[in-house]
Amino acid sequence: MKNYTIIKKGLVIIGAMVLLFIAILLFHIITAKPAVYETPHLQVSRIDFKSNIDSAQAKQICADLRSIKGLTSDSIIVKRNVVVYFHNNTITNSEKVFNELMSKRPYEAQRFIVPANLANKEVCPIDQNSLSYKAFKTINQFFN
Repeated sequence: MKNYTIIKKGLVIIGAMVLLFIAILLFHIITAKPAVYETPHLQVSRIDFKSNIDSAQAKQICADLRSIKGLTSDSIIVKRNVVVYFHNNTITNSEKVFNELMSKRPYEAQRFIVPANLANKEVCPIDQNSLSYKAFKTINQFFN
């Protein structure tokens, strides 16, 4: 008889914990707000230079790019003969940035334009027809 009361108390405690967990989970689902991204209009662009960029030129290019409105000042990457930068596409576009940069100094460069055959290509490395992708997408939509 004593074993039954211990088992009964244990089941009541476990049941109460499960109910509490479900209540907290439901409260979180009901009150959680979907993720809001601060920079939904951020776009990456690239400029190809004809020759390799040394450190002095890199500093000058970065300074010139930072003076252009719409660029995020902390996101300019200079490697060999390529400059990659991020800009707000509601304020400016890559063509305006390139033209403004070229008006500042006589750089020998060209704006990188994605080839037409790659422009509409999917870039997501996950197979969107897979069961795991669909399951994670469903779970993500449930919580958001």
